[in-house]
Amino acid sequence: MSSQLHSERTDSVIESRSIDVVPESERHGKVWHQGPFWFAGNFVLTTLVVGFTGPTMGLSLGFSILAVVLGVGFGTFFMAFHANQGPTMGLAQMIQSRAQFGSRGVLLPFIATVFVYVGFLVFDTILVAQGIGIFPEATWFWYPIIIAVSIVIAVVGHDLLHLIQRWMTYILIAVFLVITVFAVIHFPSADIAAAAPVRTAGWTVSGFLVQFSLAAGYNISYSVYVSDYTRYLPRNSSAPKLIGSVYAGAGLSAVWLMSLGALLASYIPDADPISTLRSVGDMVFPGFGTVAVLVSSIALVSIMGVNAYGAMLTGASAIDGFRPMKPTVRLRVVALVIVGTVSLVIALAIPDDYLDSFNSFVGLMLYFLIPWTAVNLVDFYLVRRGRYALDDIVDGNGVYGRWAWKGLTAYAVGFAAMIPFFSLSFYTGPVASMIDGADMSFAVGLLVSGLTYFFLTRSQPAKLAEEEAIRRSAVEFGLDEH
Repeated sequence: MSSQLHSERTDSVIESRSIDVVPESERHGKVWHQGPFWFAGNFVLTTLVVGFTGPTMGLSLGFSILAVVLGVGFGTFFMAFHANQGPTMGLAQMIQSRAQFGSRGVLLPFIATVFVYVGFLVFDTILVAQGIGIFPEATWFWYPIIIAVSIVIAVVGHDLLHLIQRWMTYILIAVFLVITVFAVIHFPSADIAAAAPVRTAGWTVSGFLVQFSLAAGYNISYSVYVSDYTRYLPRNSSAPKLIGSVYAGAGLSAVWLMSLGALLASYIPDADPISTLRSVGDMVFPGFGTVAVLVSSIALVSIMGVNAYGAMLTGASAIDGFRPMKPTVRLRVVALVIVGTVSLVIALAIPDDYLDSFNSFVGLMLYFLIPWTAVNLVDFYLVRRGRYALDDIVDGNGVYGRWAWKGLTAYAVGFAAMIPFFSLSFYTGPVASMIDGADMSFAVGLLVSGLTYFFLTRSQPAKLAEEEAIRRSAVEFGLDEH
């Protein structure tokens, strides 16, 4: 890479990298920045909604929080281990999957991933418009503005997203610490007659498992994001510190906000994120509820930028597998405008009663992403152990081919094994029906996909062509081949 090109890339306010490799000469940032980035990324109103599930299904507050803690702890484990792939490879998260599925075979996980990004963009847009509270019924006015702001953030790119998320962390902690302390003291108080729990049941197996699986699936769904925001870190960044920082940030914020959601849903009939947060905040002092909702709405717009950014990277990677594309700023802008337009159309069409739709959406994310994350992590940590020919991942005609049957087989087998365990509003599998609608498909998918891929590849001899390609890429990008 010429020094002139390097200067152009590093001096520009707008990020120029997208689906190409970030060379060592452009790496920057600190590992600890990942903690606040993922804390703010998960500390949004949609996370609060997940915590409503246990109490609405008759689960007590204590068991709801226990399910949240266990689910988040489980799901964040898989998400956080993707973090080390970023500095090791210098590539966005999903394009790395070409090594397991092929440049065209990876299309199915890509489609599922874009579905994740666009889905969150839609739900976040609805919540932000409600949070603004000024003519919320004028969706034709607010939705385009909200989506446009998120697109502008995504166009500027990686460094701006990190900066916003870092500062939002401090603001969110300050505001929600007040809300949480007040709620913990106020609602369970025996001296307050109005604080009698509206949910009186203590334990249901289905309620516990549904809350657990939603909490786990919610954080597992962030797996498709992680390397997008760690790929600029120096290649020698400490893997344990990086994984721990991501785990702590994403895990703590999810446990906090989901548990707060469970507390509020236990004492407030028909809780919804906007009106409930506003009313509880106003109990602290008049007007504080509005402040809390506005802060939450700003945080949502920021994470919408994160979603739009990821959709752009994944969409460009998918198209590039069939028609090579040169990563340029123009490509970024065009791709982001398309993402924003699709999200706007869906947001305008979705019904007002979206909570059931949201829970089904989280379930679907879990189903499509579980086989991918299992195959991707097994390949990185157990099969290839972080050694990839980066040039050939970017080049759809490289040593990894267009269709990688082992990865595709493991994905298909894992997904098929999950179907009897599905539990959705429109379909309940036979095994799920036997256990009162509880959803254990995530455990089945992880185990079956991961083991299938490992056994298909464990006896695979090292290919001379891949070894040579790895060495060539190391020289090309100034990396220490290991």
